Amino acid sequence: MTTNKKYNIETTSKNVLKKWYYLMSLGRSLDEKAPNYLKQALGWSYHAPYAGHDGIQLAIGQVFDKNTDHLFPYYRDMLTTLSAGLTAEEIILNGISKATDVASGGRHMSNHFAKPEWNIHNVSSATGNHTLHAVGVARGIKRYNAKGVAISSQGESSTSEGYVYEAINGASNEKLPVIFVFQDNRFGISVPKKDQTANLKAADNFRGFKNLKIFKCDGKNVIQSMNTMQEAKNFVEKNQIPAIVHATCVRIGSHSNSDDQQLYRDKNELHCVKAADPFLRYKKVLIAAKRFTDEELNKIDKEVKKEVSLAHKAGMKAPHPDPASVFDHVLPEPYISKKYSEGIHNAEGEKIKLIVALNETLKAEFRHNPDTYIWGQDVAHKEKGGIFNVTKGMQQEFGIERVFNAPIAEDFIVGTANGMSRFNDKIRIVIEGAEFADYFWPAMEQFVELTHEYWRTNGQFAPNVTIRLASGGYIGGGLYHSQTTEAALTTFPGIRVVYPSFADDAAGLLRTSIRSQGPTLFFEPKALYNDPKAETVVPDDFEVPFGKARIRKEGKAMTMITYGNTTHMCLEAANKITEETGSEIEVIDLRSLIPLDKDTIINSVKKTNKALVVHEDKVFSGFGDEIATMIMEEAFEHLDAPVKRIGSVFTPVGFNRILENAILPDTDKIYRAAKGLLEY
Repeated sequence: MTTNKKYNIETTSKNVLKKWYYLMSLGRSLDEKAPNYLKQALGWSYHAPYAGHDGIQLAIGQVFDKNTDHLFPYYRDMLTTLSAGLTAEEIILNGISKATDVASGGRHMSNHFAKPEWNIHNVSSATGNHTLHAVGVARGIKRYNAKGVAISSQGESSTSEGYVYEAINGASNEKLPVIFVFQDNRFGISVPKKDQTANLKAADNFRGFKNLKIFKCDGKNVIQSMNTMQEAKNFVEKNQIPAIVHATCVRIGSHSNSDDQQLYRDKNELHCVKAADPFLRYKKVLIAAKRFTDEELNKIDKEVKKEVSLAHKAGMKAPHPDPASVFDHVLPEPYISKKYSEGIHNAEGEKIKLIVALNETLKAEFRHNPDTYIWGQDVAHKEKGGIFNVTKGMQQEFGIERVFNAPIAEDFIVGTANGMSRFNDKIRIVIEGAEFADYFWPAMEQFVELTHEYWRTNGQFAPNVTIRLASGGYIGGGLYHSQTTEAALTTFPGIRVVYPSFADDAAGLLRTSIRSQGPTLFFEPKALYNDPKAETVVPDDFEVPFGKARIRKEGKAMTMITYGNTTHMCLEAANKITEETGSEIEVIDLRSLIPLDKDTIINSVKKTNKALVVHEDKVFSGFGDEIATMIMEEAFEHLDAPVKRIGSVFTPVGFNRILENAILPDTDKIYRAAKGLLEY
């Protein structure tokens, strides 16, 4: 709700005061009941009690409007979500991880309360990282001139995380309507606040930020918390800049049911904490102000107990998740091409460079869908369009609202993409995850979030994000400029991974990636951006399906399986062998790593009886391991020789060209390996 009304005990309506007391009583009853489920082996194996945060949590939920706002609660926000509208039954179903849990269907850990259909978002266990998602959705609110605010709630210790600073920096720089609530109970598990920050209040760490308003309140005091949260929301809506609400709380219980606070807090401190109990304090104030009698409040408490009892019985009857459902909602169904079902064309005309194909496809998709956006480092400044100029001319055509630069903060780039995609399912986001693939590592936590959002929310939300990464060597770039990282990033379920070698496939896969629901990781072999080897004719509407490899050269003597930069080397080596020996080698360009075209690989090996797996990445633990193992498991009886792998040596890629040549695979290395395998 939005109101300019100031609350106080004397003049606030009895119905409102009663509702607040009812919610606080309900929350406290559930908070105290939760550990019993674990004791009885019924679930709720993780519970972080909120007692001591009652005032601010009640206030967050009361100012939240499910029709316009977006709420990102953290694991201690039980009363927040009850106050926002969740029922006791929904809280219990989440706690005991039942299939009917509205947050995740039992997929996410207990105490992660959510209701995505109400914009109460399912957030991660990685503390504080949802601040970036809140900033992203606030960007959506602003871009579409919508009503409402994003509200991110967290403990004060999580503000030590670097991405929280990035979130607040970005929100203040872009002037976004987001409220960051810090619930300060003075402890991060057992770590006292003095070990977290030099400032007494975490909010003061952000005092130097421009376009940021800081509010402070006693989070134990219901009236003060209500007035402060309402004032903060009114301020953010009116001024369209972010705010921090710093609420001083106490933690009455241990951090969670796996923690024993008596090991690090003395008895006197714990006695004082209990004496400051906000729920008891509110009850006493209501009685002292003669707004309610003790009997009236006790009656509410009894009604709450009945409600919790009924909710418990419903929770016990609710079904457990079906084991067979683990494969549901890993990835949404992709966009399906009707015209190019195999990702192959016979178009004639002028060949274009791979970099031109990417640029023209991006522009075509931005024209096709006005809800498409791109951002990253250096993507849009005057005539420059990214470090390699892939996005050249885009801001001039589509404007700064849709094509804009991001700070040098890779997790900010990825995390706000996750967030903005929540605002509207029509939105499609393309990001340069980093200037070079090697620089992507700071974004790994946000990358992981992207990969399991769809599964974790039980199919309720999929981030429609394409992450572009300029990858690989052969440019003399050295560390952080010449690595390729697919071996690490293909270990995560929940994301599509593609790696084209030619201009037409780059265009077709990019179009399919952008039009599909769910996230895609798009590797671009930067050494091929302007290489004539990668030039092809590219139809204006070309589309390449995920999971469809392309046979670049047919043969019967051996199968080469490859992708990216080494595709061209494999073709060169295969052609050389054919010229010398007459042996025809089949070369398969995977194009798509996840999903993988297993059928094309296995059928080819069954025909040729020999397999050479080639990629630029390291042989040890490289993506080729998976392909080689798959062949051994599913086509072993058809092999006339062991599966051979060629790739980089197990070192970083050096800067000096002599070192780079010694490390990376090349045509000669592939040729010699293929000759040896033919002669086996």
